[in-house]
Amino acid sequence: MSGDEDVRGAGLRAAGHPVLVLVDVQRDFADPALLAEWGVDEAGLAAVDAAVTRCGELVDTARRLGVPVVWVELAYDPARPWRASAWLQTGSLDSPTDAFPCVAGSPGAEWWRLAPAPGEPQVPKRFYSGFAQTSLAGVLDELQAGWLVVAGLTTECCIQATATDAAQHDLPVVVARDATAAYDVALHEAALASMALNVADVRSVTDIERLWSAA
Repeated sequence: MSGDEDVRGAGLRAAGHPVLVLVDVQRDFADPALLAEWGVDEAGLAAVDAAVTRCGELVDTARRLGVPVVWVELAYDPARPWRASAWLQTGSLDSPTDAFPCVAGSPGAEWWRLAPAPGEPQVPKRFYSGFAQTSLAGVLDELQAGWLVVAGLTTECCIQATATDAAQHDLPVVVARDATAAYDVALHEAALASMALNVADVRSVTDIERLWSAA
């Protein structure tokens, strides 16, 4: 670990209470049978599988150390279509969005291999960022969050959007490099590099657990 990272770690310990924000570890984004249908290759499937395992380790450690865990989940409502996304995918603002992933109440929206414990906050979202038109900022205020660890799926999309908005809410952010994944390994690495440059400290799960233990 470099000197700069040590200084950052000390700054995080001084910032106050850490909170783990787990994003979109849901069936539609993580079930290998579904991902294979989308054309995700073996490397992508392995990366997602490994990241979900590491997310589970982070959650277990957070609970053991008393670090709050907040579960952010996509809960898409076709009755409130995301017209900008429909346009981006099809060219039409009014394209049907019933086939979007993680429709609220559907099997695809279920948590994958992990689940919130009783009392752990769950924050449904409509867009990429966990902060966009959600209760997340208020939940973090109630928890007196001083800094965040963000983990989950996928690195270049909802992780990057959530981490960026966290930084713009003036919360220091650590992104767990091995508890996040994209369906393309090169895209994962590029997103981590972008976040490291602009909005987040990117660390391994092991480093994050050490930070929590020292807090």
